[in-house]
Amino acid sequence: MHRVHYRIDGLINNHSKTHLKNALNKIQGVKMVNVDLERGSVEVGFDESTNATQIKNTITDTGFTILDG
Repeated sequence: MHRVHYRIDGLINNHSKTHLKNALNKIQGVKMVNVDLERGSVEVGFDESTNATQIKNTITDTGFTILDG
């Protein structure tokens, strides 16, 4: 399993956390999503049927900004 980790701007409450988590879980191949509100970060585990670019695009399309990576 591959993993990516990003710091995210816009994670302000449980609603935004759930919104991001649900969007990422809809991607085929995503096996694990861990959103940390306190740190403002997300870790995503995925297999070969998706890639980091698709994950990044989903994060930004959902209305969040990736601060690094």
